[in-house]
Amino acid sequence: MPRRVEDVRVDDAPTLDAFVRRLSAGGGFSAKDVADGVDLLTRILDDREMTTFLSFPADLVATGTRGVLATLVREGYVDAVITTCGTLDHDFARAFRPYHHGAWELDDADLHRRHLYRLGNVVIPEANYGTIIERKMRPILARLWGAGTRSLATTTLARALGEAIPASAESSILRAAYDRNVPVFVPGITDGAVGSQVWLFWQDHRSLTFDLMGDEQRLSDLVYEAKRSGAVMLGGGISKHHTIWWNQFRGGLDAALYVTTAMERDGSLSGARTREAVSWGKVKATAQHLTVDGDATLLFPLMVGAALERLRR
Repeated sequence: MPRRVEDVRVDDAPTLDAFVRRLSAGGGFSAKDVADGVDLLTRILDDREMTTFLSFPADLVATGTRGVLATLVREGYVDAVITTCGTLDHDFARAFRPYHHGAWELDDADLHRRHLYRLGNVVIPEANYGTIIERKMRPILARLWGAGTRSLATTTLARALGEAIPASAESSILRAAYDRNVPVFVPGITDGAVGSQVWLFWQDHRSLTFDLMGDEQRLSDLVYEAKRSGAVMLGGGISKHHTIWWNQFRGGLDAALYVTTAMERDGSLSGARTREAVSWGKVKATAQHLTVDGDATLLFPLMVGAALERLRR
């Protein structure tokens, strides 16, 4: 018998998990996908024999979603993070300086004159971004150089940044990764303020290089040694593709969850559904996989909150 569509009740202030289960029973369009996504996310997080990759672009780290990502790392649900250079920028900067609410319709020319950056509807003072990163990074790079580092893996750099962030910064992804010994891979390391600071340091220390092959070897080892591999991927770009690219060499991911706002019809990697990755061998044909359409800053906190409620029970 087909399942009946149930009306969603909200007047009794349900828990996140109960609310998501009601969305599933309601059978409504994207709401059903979100509920199915929570089921898959819970299975991935609950599988302690699964090597779990978490990938996301940097813009999310400028928002409160940063705290959700840090929670997954800090509570031991993640074995590796694959992200973009801007994640290092925003996570490190926000550990020392605040970002602020803004609006989509602000006058960008006026913001530029006032040394304010706009990231969507978030406003970042210049001094709270590039200035603080430059001031804090120079001593870190000098310490690495003084310790004999001449070939710098991005995982090593991310760890050094995490160590420099106060232990009290519980919403920091880098600090959580440092505390839990979770590697953070940044394949596009020069595409951001942190990478640019390394380049500036290189002007006077020409023997310093990035050890990208060392990163790839460590990532390869994680993939090949995995009994099962799963990935939670928000957005797209290089972080998403690096995750699925390396997993194709073990026959594909055993579980894959995407959350994206990108459209499929332009052929972009960001909009490609999990089913497309099956054709490349990046996701196994037998894998549990799902694409959820929507803004991760809205959906992912809801999904993680509901999944953690189930797991903690």
